Amino acid sequence: MKSSPAARRGPKPKPGTRDNLVKAGLQMFHAEGYAATGVQGIAERVGVPKGSFYNHFASKEVFGASVLDAYFNRNEDKLRSMLCDAEIAPLARLEAYFDERIEAFRAAGFVRGCLLGNISAEVADHSALMRERLVKHFAAWSGYFANCIAQAQDDGAISSRMPAGLLARFVLNSWEGALLRMRADRSDEPLLEFKSIVFSVLLT
Repeated sequence: MKSSPAARRGPKPKPGTRDNLVKAGLQMFHAEGYAATGVQGIAERVGVPKGSFYNHFASKEVFGASVLDAYFNRNEDKLRSMLCDAEIAPLARLEAYFDERIEAFRAAGFVRGCLLGNISAEVADHSALMRERLVKHFAAWSGYFANCIAQAQDDGAISSRMPAGLLARFVLNSWEGALLRMRADRSDEPLLEFKSIVFSVLLT
């Protein structure tokens, strides 16, 4: 019996290879940076030939966009669970979120910071595709902050003199800057200063 044309083709890609490549890229980009991480190294981390990478991704840039999506999607569960709990006062939710993040960075030794911020510094000037993803994810992230701030304004807990969206974007931008200083100083002091200004001065 003759084999069908499909049966004569090469082996099919292993199930899960694409996800494993993205997971490896996420870890390596966060630890070593985008530019310092090569396709060959990513493939070797997963245990597949370099050609398998290009079976799933047209380029490193396309791959990088997928890694950014995976990073945000992974962290969005935390944003939802901590910032959308209607049983907790809005500002208490927001403060607890930053407390949890500060503790996580302490445990990690104040390294790596936020992958979105790190990649922004590396590639935002050079890749329209990745910049588009960064803009999208930063906007979604600040949207969670804005919801908490708007609810706090509705409750009368903080002033409504400035729009919630503007305050939320400022908080996120300040947080990203504090993370850069955290890495330079190897200290939680920039994060604690951020929290003090945001919750004692800005959101009052």
